[in-house]
Amino acid sequence: MNTIYSSIKGLGFYVPDTIVTNDDLTQYMDTSDAWIQERTGIKQRRYFTHGKDTNASMATEASRMALDRANLAAKDVDLIVYATITPDYYFPGSAFLMQRELGLEGIGVIDIRNQCSGFVYALSIADQFIKTGMYKTILVVGSEIQSTFLDKSNAGRGVAVIFGDGAGAAVLQATTDPEHRVLSTHLHADGRYAEELYVRDPGSSREGRWITETTLTEGNYNVTMNGNTVFKHAVVRFMEVINESLETNGYKAEDLALLVPIRQISAFRNMFVNR
Repeated sequence: MNTIYSSIKGLGFYVPDTIVTNDDLTQYMDTSDAWIQERTGIKQRRYFTHGKDTNASMATEASRMALDRANLAAKDVDLIVYATITPDYYFPGSAFLMQRELGLEGIGVIDIRNQCSGFVYALSIADQFIKTGMYKTILVVGSEIQSTFLDKSNAGRGVAVIFGDGAGAAVLQATTDPEHRVLSTHLHADGRYAEELYVRDPGSSREGRWITETTLTEGNYNVTMNGNTVFKHAVVRFMEVINESLETNGYKAEDLALLVPIRQISAFRNMFVNR
């Protein structure tokens, strides 16, 4: 009996029309193009267009591109795994909305919230479903509209210069080809650092209603980040999980033709695909 693996058959993306350069951000905060590039390498980002883009619509466009590149139709998809921390509604999840836009009513959808590592968590979930034989074709999506909750003042500068909006998608499909497959995924997390990068409100464990005058006054709906702690922790864990992935699959660093780092914060992960 042949072993079942998962293979990435198509990739897609969507970015909004509005380009926001580093110089554009100087209108709102004390910063500069040189300061941002030195610390992040970022020159520009995209912001969504109100009335045109939604979290789900961006994911839909990215998914259509991925399906087209995989030479598949939407009807071929058995499951959607959707990663976002900025859904269109608090509930239901945006996967339901994208499912509706693709005309895929009836298939299963999974929404996950794993912050910066969400897409790789979604990929790992899809990989396991395919390996067990439960599904053959899975759409993996990551989509974010982060521009609407950024504090574009000096107080929020450390976060606002980093984030933007957009979506990416991958089509995973079952294969028995051991040469072209997802080799492994490695997922880790450390809840001790949860409050080093988080949005406190709204939250269900607060007294009274989720959104109150006090909530708005205190400003806890803004992103809070301890940049130094996040950076130091991330770079250490990043190297650890890369080495873990290499060792698991019998490779050394010099065997890699390309390394694509995916920014991670509170959970750390890596994914390897056979060349």
